[in-house]
Amino acid sequence: MPREPTAADTVSRLLDDARRGDDAALGRLLPLLYAELRDIAARHMRRERPDHTLQPTALVHEAFLRLSGAAPLSAQDRTHFLRTASQAMRRVLVDHARARNAQKRGGALQVTLDEAIAGRTEPPMDMLALDDALDRLGAAEPRWAQVVELRYFAGLEIPEVAAALGVSPATVKRDWQFARAWLSRELGPDAAATRDA
Repeated sequence: MPREPTAADTVSRLLDDARRGDDAALGRLLPLLYAELRDIAARHMRRERPDHTLQPTALVHEAFLRLSGAAPLSAQDRTHFLRTASQAMRRVLVDHARARNAQKRGGALQVTLDEAIAGRTEPPMDMLALDDALDRLGAAEPRWAQVVELRYFAGLEIPEVAAALGVSPATVKRDWQFARAWLSRELGPDAAATRDA
């Protein structure tokens, strides 16, 4: 007797269909992962200024529109899709920050980098500075940047990150520690003056 397909089987099948260019598959995938996507969006929004015009639901929808309008989806599994969606949400927020800065002519948008990254409480920082730092981290240490994306933005636990990246949990813990220290240094109060010198 064949077993009933699980939710994970359905997600995998829909991702396979989406990779093959089935546009409707991505639409069928959204309801299955919506709660997780909304949690990721809520984590992103907690780091934003209180008067931000986007709400988590709108952020999910805007990121999803970007994902569905792009080239065929390349996500291999649920974790990869959630990471891709989290990155799309980050891009949406960065684009909103740039647009708002353009309207204000240089006013910095503020977000709080939580203690999980900074290791201490800091004054709010510019969303664009955070995005630039994550891009630099990705260029210098790609796996560290992936760990940050999966832990901090996608909200995955260390064993899930380890499985997604094909490394041990101890490696993820070490990468997470190094990435937090690197970002803390790059985003600290003296970092902009050092980079601009």
